[in-house]
Amino acid sequence: MSDETEPKPPAIHFYPKGCFFKSIEDIKDKHVTVMGLGLNGGGEATVRFLLNHGAYVIATDMKTEADLQSTVDSLNNDESLDKSRLVYRLGTHNIEDFENADCVIKNPGVKYDGNKYLAAAKAIETDISLFLAFSKAPIIAVTGSKGKSSTVSAIYYGLKQSGFSAFLGGNITVSPLTFLDQTDETTPVVLELSSWQLADLRGRRLLKPKVSIITKIIPDHQNFYHSMLAYVNDKKLIYADQTKKDFAIFDFDTDAAADGGTLIDNWGNIFAKECKATILRYSKKQLPDGILGVWQDKKGVGKARLSTEILNTLPQDYEKTTETVLKDLIVPGKHMRANVLNAALVLRIMGVSPERIIEVLGRWNGIEHRLEFFHECKIGNTTYRFYNDSAATVPEASAEATQAFGQPVIFLTGGTDKGLDLSPIANAICENGKNIVPKAVYLLAGTASDKMIPDFNAKKVAWKGTFNSLEEMLSQLKADLENGIIQPAQNDAKMPQVVVFSPGSTSFGMFKNEFDRGNQFKAFVKKIFSTSKNM
Repeated sequence: MSDETEPKPPAIHFYPKGCFFKSIEDIKDKHVTVMGLGLNGGGEATVRFLLNHGAYVIATDMKTEADLQSTVDSLNNDESLDKSRLVYRLGTHNIEDFENADCVIKNPGVKYDGNKYLAAAKAIETDISLFLAFSKAPIIAVTGSKGKSSTVSAIYYGLKQSGFSAFLGGNITVSPLTFLDQTDETTPVVLELSSWQLADLRGRRLLKPKVSIITKIIPDHQNFYHSMLAYVNDKKLIYADQTKKDFAIFDFDTDAAADGGTLIDNWGNIFAKECKATILRYSKKQLPDGILGVWQDKKGVGKARLSTEILNTLPQDYEKTTETVLKDLIVPGKHMRANVLNAALVLRIMGVSPERIIEVLGRWNGIEHRLEFFHECKIGNTTYRFYNDSAATVPEASAEATQAFGQPVIFLTGGTDKGLDLSPIANAICENGKNIVPKAVYLLAGTASDKMIPDFNAKKVAWKGTFNSLEEMLSQLKADLENGIIQPAQNDAKMPQVVVFSPGSTSFGMFKNEFDRGNQFKAFVKKIFSTSKNM
């Protein structure tokens, strides 16, 4: 007999087809509630967009005005906005603001299931759904568990450097509403889309990307989803309405971490069977004959195998020829190379020559909070380089950060648990004859760190902490370096030593978000290790 007290998975919510607003002009004089003003720009951009098109707006957020002061000040100090049409409802939600609104614009981090405020709304949209409804731009959409932001940033950089008038937005904290009026059929838009943003598009049939990419799938957000399958089902929405004239790029390699209890060893194969678009694959090894896509050879050089139909500017005798599309990169790490290789594939689809792709992506220097080199200092005769990897919010990303530099690192990690198996970090840094063992491990206080400690102890990985703040952790690190407790090995004493902050967990409690965490880390490093060269 089943246990009736066992929680049931939430019902999958489908939104009506299309958009509540039939045109941009239809926004005028509508009463709209923006749920989630926030600090990352999405809520603010939505308020600006609605006011600029004549709506009456209520901006509501459970955070107080003091919490949201920078956003409130930015709106209030903008003399171009008609603030007589704007009401703030901060520190609380009023059910009447949802019942009486013509439409509610929802923050993607808010669950629909069980939310009484959203249940009271006549219509619900998001900044992404508004953009997709009104823009005619070709969309390059990217989702996945890790590597999304690096992939979209490399694509955007490559497009701009190759002469395209391109734009970048979505989960990377830039609302596409900020550049909607600058887009047309000739301006490719690169969108990073989280599983939550995709779930908010279910049923609307608005997302029809020219190119979709799903980066590596691993367990994530299991504190939000009831299962790995539910999480992945939202990811699948990125290709749900693509056709054969579009392109979908999926993983080819097996990955035990993709399992999550589903007995699936390769999500890319599942996606490829379902998707109606032209399928391309990416791999760390050479793709089998007949499989189109990109891979890395043994030296990490990026190769592409495409077809005449895809590269339609080529003569008909060109058929499935292997091209080199990626060589040297500034940014470290095998996983980063895989992300940039997918960017190279997108550029090739967009008609950029292999030679130009190699040149352009070879100059890309990565993005903020993702293995970001920002500071250098000297202690004694040793140079230390500091890297900010605060956007590594899953353990697999942090595990890879320990191996990305080809040398032992000083590894700073830890934070708040979000329901994930954190053992990949300890597994990566234990001494097994294959992986590179860090010189030292420092743990920031938090529930994720509490879960890491038994793994470290079982693997006999030495660690220090837990530290109640970044300042406390970095002060201890400096003292240890100055007192010679951590020293470079004799064979690499002249090499710059790497200090990398890669939490492998979320930032709840101690920080506003992972970006605030990264900014605080950089500020404390520059303060504490001040006799240095700032990047």
